Amino acid sequence: MSDLEFDILDELYFVEPYSTLKNALDVDEVQLKNTLADLLKKGWVKCFDAHTKEPIMEDDLAFDAHYQQYHYLATKEGLLAHNSR
Repeated sequence: MSDLEFDILDELYFVEPYSTLKNALDVDEVQLKNTLADLLKKGWVKCFDAHTKEPIMEDDLAFDAHYQQYHYLATKEGLLAHNSR
């Protein structure tokens, strides 16, 4: 787990909008986007619709187009990885 992955998971114990996550971390946009994408692939975070607050299923996820509009939450697996570091 990279330091940035750790820091992101540290912020996602509760559902947070992308803007809050971006403001909390001292990282550029591209690096944050790429790391969030990696965490999604690992199953360590999941995305939520900003309006309905419902989880977005993988088939409906348009991460590259809408990542700034999503809300994020660490999964159980992500929290276990975070806490075992």
